[in-house]
Parts: sequence; C-alpha cells; structure tokens
Amino acid sequence: MSSGQTWKEQRRFALMTFKNFGLGKKSLEQRIQEEALHLADAIGEEEGHPFDPHLKITNGVSNVICSITFGKRFEYDDGQFQELLRLSNEVIYLEASMMCVLYNVFPSIMKYVPGSHQTVFRKWEKLKLFVSQMMDSHRKDWNPEEPRDFIDAFFTEMAKHPDKTTTSFNEENLICSTLDLFFAGTETTSATLRWALLYMSVHQEVQEKVYAEIDRVIGHGRQPGTTDRESMPYTNAVIHEVQRMGNIIPLNAPREVTADSTLAGFHLPKGTMILTNLTALHRDPKEWATPDTFNPEHFLENGQFKKRESFLPFSIGKRSCLGEQLAKSELFIFFTALMQKFTFKPPSMRS
Repeated sequence: MSSGQTWKEQRRFALMTFKNFGLGKKSLEQRIQEEALHLADAIGEEEGHPFDPHLKITNGVSNVICSITFGKRFEYDDGQFQELLRLSNEVIYLEASMMCVLYNVFPSIMKYVPGSHQTVFRKWEKLKLFVSQMMDSHRKDWNPEEPRDFIDAFFTEMAKHPDKTTTSFNEENLICSTLDLFFAGTETTSATLRWALLYMSVHQEVQEKVYAEIDRVIGHGRQPGTTDRESMPYTNAVIHEVQRMGNIIPLNAPREVTADSTLAGFHLPKGTMILTNLTALHRDPKEWATPDTFNPEHFLENGQFKKRESFLPFSIGKRSCLGEQLAKSELFIFFTALMQKFTFKPPSMRS
C-alpha cells in the first residue's frame, strides 16, 4: 500500500531479488516441480478417500514462496510451518468480517471497540514475530557475498544504507515486505488451485480432455514443465478459465488517483481511492460467449490458445502483480502434475 520513494525502492528490489533467485530460470521451476511431487505424495496418502485438499495445497504453494523469502521449504507436518499457515489463514478470513470492514471505514472510532478487527491485529503481531525470528536466525550465519534468499538480500541493502532516514530499507519494511510476499504468494495461487479441483470435479468431461492432452504431450515418465505449456492449449485454456470463473480478487487491489482526474464524467480529486470491478470485466456478456458458465472454449480458437484483452486477473500497469510470472508457472505445473496422477471427483461419485 506504499507509494512514492518507498514503493519504487521496494518494488524494484523485490523484482530484482525474484530474478536473482530463479524467477524465469530453471532453478525455480525445479523447486516448483519438487514441491508438486511432495503435494502429489501427500494427496496419494489419502488412498482415494474423501478429503479436504485446502491445507495440503496451501502447504505446497506456500513452500515455493518460502524457498525464496526464507531460503527453505518446510515439511508438511512441521509445527512452526503449520502455525504460520494457520495464522495467515485466520487473518484472511477475519479481514472479510463486518467488524474489519467497519474498521476500514471508521478507524478512529473502531480502534476503541472490541471485535474481530482487534483479533486481526493480535494475529498480525504474531506473524511479524515469526518473520523477526527468521531474521534473527539468518543474522547468525549471514554472508553478504552469498545471499541465500530475500531476507539475506535485504540485509545487504540495509548495510548499504546506514542512514535509515534516506532509505526504505529498514527492519520494519523487511518484515512487512516479507509478509506481503508470503500472503500474496500463498493465498492467491492456492485458492485458484482449489477452484481448479472443484471445477474438474464438477466438469468430468473437461478433466478427461485435460488428462488426454497430458497423456499425449507429457505421458507418465516425466514431470510437467513450463515449456510444455505451448504444446498444451487446452490445459492452458482450462487454467485461464478457472481464473476467470474463480474470480478470487473481484475488486482488484485499491488504487489511488495521483492527480486530479475526470473519469466517465466523474471528478476524482488527487488521493481518491478507486476500486476496479474485475468481476464485471470477467463476466461481461459483450466479451464472453457464456459469461456465467465454466467454458474453456473462451480461450481457444481453432484448437489453439487465444489471449483475451478482457482477462486481467493480475491487474495491469505499473502496480500489476509482481508475482504474475511465478503464479503462472506454479498454476501450470501444480495443476498439470495433479491431473497427471489423479482423477478428482465429488465424494458421491467416488468409485
């Protein structure tokens, strides 16, 4: 939510660090593939019985961003990791509560009133403490010449700027940026994958077509990789349609008008907060043949994948999602790896 110098510095640094630690390179793809194997093993342990995939998927997706920010992945039964995921999940649920909505509108009044918004602050402090403890652990064997992850790289930037009054590289911003990356890199992709399993369970004919394409292009002797995407237009179209229908960020992230503006006849003074209605865009009957129906054909033309200008789940412009490339790689590899190994059905259809 920052702007000005802080936003420019932190955005540039995060993009550079992601690139240095493998974004767009084989190394990060291998991390995603490794985690897809762990996730498939965890699901395989259910032996075909009905189960809630929420936590397992969150574990897998979160481990990818953890490997970048903390320099390590966690075992799925790691107590510290489970506590981190539990806290973050509870914060996300609570932030949608009525008391939190009221706090956003009337913060000066609501800060004196008990309720779920106060619980969010307490849980947020616990999350900050977790990152702070990871920082302490990193300091013990930090080598500026060999940064292992985002925290190490941030330490290096802090060392370059001993005068903390002229830079945004300080401990508070390290904690907040790390949590930003953790939340953004966990919840969005894991929620999209849960929607994907739901749509596949409901639309068995689509799942069968995805499996047939995987069987034809990849087979069963190797793991899927991002280079397979070009040869798999139907699977790619399915993932895009899951994002369109799943609609997990319906009003985008808030934006602020940087100068007095006029839009559609409305005067917007500098500093006005605006929300983009992505739901209206992704369900626009003028843009989509069957806007309210799951239909991968929206992204296909003559059997080939077709990009759509009216598809903006990662937003657009200078403040678009900086993890877009990572998310796309994760969605393709995780989804394809799961479709390669399993058939997903509602419990009532289980054979």
